[in-house]
Amino acid sequence: MIQRQVQKAIAFAKKAHHGQLRRTGDPYLVHCIHTGRILAMLVPSSGQRAVETVVAGILHDVVDDTCESFPHIEEEFGDDVARLVAGVSRLSYINQLLRRHRRINLNQGRLGHEEANNLRVMLLGMVDDPRVVLIKLADRLHNMRTIYALPLTKAQAVAKETLVIWCSLASRLGLWAMKAELEDLCFAVLQPQMFKKMRADLALMWSHSSKVGNSKRISSSLPLNEKSSISDNEGSIAVDEDVTTMKDLLEAVVPFDVLLDRTKRSKFLNTLGQGLEPRTRPKVVQDAGIALASLVICEEALEQELIISTSYVPGMEVTLSSRLKSLYSIYTKMKRKDVSINKVYDARALRVVVGDKKGTLHGPAVQCCYNLLDIVHKHWTPIDGEFDDYIINPKPSGYQSLHTAVQGPDRSPLEVQIRTQRMHEYAEHGLAAHWLYKETGNKLSNINSTDESEIDASSFFSTNMEDQNSTVDDLFQKYSLLKIGHPVLRVQGSHLLAAVIIRVDKDGRELLVAVSFGLAASEAVADRKSPFQIKRWEAYARLYKKVTDEWWCEPGHGDWRTCLEKYALCRDGMYHKQDQFGRLLPTFIQVIDLTDQEESEYWAVVSAVFDGRQLDDITSTPRFTSAASTSMETSINNKVRLLRTMLRWEEQLRSEASLGQAKQSEKFQGSPASVVPGEVVIICLPNGDIMRLRTGSTAADAARRVGLEGKLVWVNGQLVLPNTKLTDGDVVEVRA
Repeated sequence: MIQRQVQKAIAFAKKAHHGQLRRTGDPYLVHCIHTGRILAMLVPSSGQRAVETVVAGILHDVVDDTCESFPHIEEEFGDDVARLVAGVSRLSYINQLLRRHRRINLNQGRLGHEEANNLRVMLLGMVDDPRVVLIKLADRLHNMRTIYALPLTKAQAVAKETLVIWCSLASRLGLWAMKAELEDLCFAVLQPQMFKKMRADLALMWSHSSKVGNSKRISSSLPLNEKSSISDNEGSIAVDEDVTTMKDLLEAVVPFDVLLDRTKRSKFLNTLGQGLEPRTRPKVVQDAGIALASLVICEEALEQELIISTSYVPGMEVTLSSRLKSLYSIYTKMKRKDVSINKVYDARALRVVVGDKKGTLHGPAVQCCYNLLDIVHKHWTPIDGEFDDYIINPKPSGYQSLHTAVQGPDRSPLEVQIRTQRMHEYAEHGLAAHWLYKETGNKLSNINSTDESEIDASSFFSTNMEDQNSTVDDLFQKYSLLKIGHPVLRVQGSHLLAAVIIRVDKDGRELLVAVSFGLAASEAVADRKSPFQIKRWEAYARLYKKVTDEWWCEPGHGDWRTCLEKYALCRDGMYHKQDQFGRLLPTFIQVIDLTDQEESEYWAVVSAVFDGRQLDDITSTPRFTSAASTSMETSINNKVRLLRTMLRWEEQLRSEASLGQAKQSEKFQGSPASVVPGEVVIICLPNGDIMRLRTGSTAADAARRVGLEGKLVWVNGQLVLPNTKLTDGDVVEVRA
């Protein structure tokens, strides 16, 4: 059935585009098929919505570029496919909007009211079905892969536009792999010499024949002003004696799907000069092959170690994958931190995903993550200060994973990420995933829609550390403010235990910690937003009270279930256990970073436990996205999140449109004010309908609009006064 629908779409597009050629000389149908193939890599392998997405991708240009009509597409392929094709056609207006603005409207320095309104209409359409965005991104990705066919000036203009609009949108939606390839294609067009040099530098670092001292010879250790002096409009693509065309540079960008499929990776390596005559390929393409081959070596080495160590993780399914950071991201990180390329520790990364049987074994899977971390650190030497625990302390976006940087097989930095399957789905699939995956039973963890921060596009980044002493001093300053009674997690291999701080010594350099050997903490740290979190805080509070009542105050004090242990802050940025002889042990603790809300809740629980009061009157602050009980709630949660993300992206586009005027006028002070549309967009419960109101509208206006004037209004889960002004992205419920 699926095959028939796709073949039917290809036949339809072939007939519609008959006789049309692209700038490359290929039949236009080639572009349609490649767009469909890209989409097939992004959507599930089954499900009607996924099939519709691929079919619409194949047909995305038939209305704009041929004599076909939307009614004919609807008749042949159904209403959903026709709406997707129409949405892609409307979405192209964003390009026209900003191009027109830059060409005609630079003296205004901002988008006009009509332009801003049209942009808002399109964004709301994307919220209704973000598959439209996926199709447009797939279309743009294939266009960028073949951009060498355009004149240089035109190619550079398209690359700049892609960076500003489509890369930023892919980032907002969490489509990291596609974003990375788009960035590198743009980078190759806009800064070819820097692209080529960075490819060579990484190949030198990661080459099989590299020695430890090779990093000293890397040319990227030039001063920052030298590295960043290349003009965006640079037309010369040749470097040294090796003449490289734009097509060669684009060929040196690794397609995102190659990193996801080992079979494709092997074929790609053979194509990139690993065959009979590698010397016939340009050096920049060979360098790309070296980078990818080094990643394969690292992956195989860790895979062998995990096979040997399977006895440590019985019954848990472990999946290993890898990725190369985009050269553009590496370049921006080098500029931002003013470091050379060999100090970017996450330029390549391995990812270990632990199966949790769709969340039913989430606690054991979290334990397995820490066990695997121990295996990695025993196999490769960790780089001091480069361990980040986002499982215990998730990022504001909700992203969870363990990140560590080690010295890989070639003695060059390698990042390893370890997470559960549920964490991985949330991190990888992005905000658009709900509409694509809801048919397959591949449910994603809920996102806190009251959190205004976007999914962190730098989820692969780890904190760079050049001066270990200064980093440890920063940690001292941070941890010197720790309170007695603060909850922490004790990690020993796969054993995770709840613990509390009993004493802070030497300005936070040493801690005395009470560990409960009867209180496993893996479930608690895995889901801090659980409705049972108050009960979990109670367990920490009772441990703290027990130690206080017993007057235990020295290492070794305790009973068969509780023991006091001493921990010291070490150069690697972690608190390691000290034995009675002062020796440091692998066991370490992680301080749980509490949000303001969690801190208030936790100390309220501690106070109640010490006073002997019941905890019934202590409840977590209600959150709109707390554990959805129905598919409707889950759908609305995702819709709220996506709407707020798209509204922030809209603001970014308006700011970008204003940059031209700011750069043109030296007299302009501060950032140019962008047009604020004369409306606010809200989501109305219980059905999740999008409502547009005039700017300045209040809660009473929303009640009046839905025919419930004078009734109580909740905004973002809180009862508000009738004169409360509404803002973009508010969730409004009027209760009769």
